[in-house]
Amino acid sequence: MSAVVDTVLDAAAAVCLVVGALMSLGAAIGLVRFPDLLTRMHAGTKPQVFGLLLMLTAVALENREPVMAPLIALGWLFQLLTVPVSAHMVGRSTYRTKHLNRATLTQDDLQEVLNRTSGDAAPGAAAGAPSADGQQTDGPAGTR
Repeated sequence: MSAVVDTVLDAAAAVCLVVGALMSLGAAIGLVRFPDLLTRMHAGTKPQVFGLLLMLTAVALENREPVMAPLIALGWLFQLLTVPVSAHMVGRSTYRTKHLNRATLTQDDLQEVLNRTSGDAAPGAAAGAPSADGQQTDGPAGTR
């Protein structure tokens, strides 16, 4: 390739690296500074996925091998699919074990769902009540 194209690709890779690093730094600061688990989880997942995309783009620009593009896309796709699912599961387990600050919630959609399904519970098995084995339940008929 020509020297001009190499310089432009190097500059684009540098910009991607710096912005990706800033996104990761923002996620790290949010993890340390935010008050509760739900907001920390949001800070850790949202910028991290985009920061990783920028970092992988920089790797692809610097490598300049066409065979790397599908591998990098696959790595980012797996990250894009797994991070929201894991954050969702951590958030639900936090909610179900009552380890959250309700004062910071602006909208509680999960409680509305649990209230609707509590009418389907067996008689005497109230939603949110401990089951016979002492575990916290939040849905119909002893679901955890």
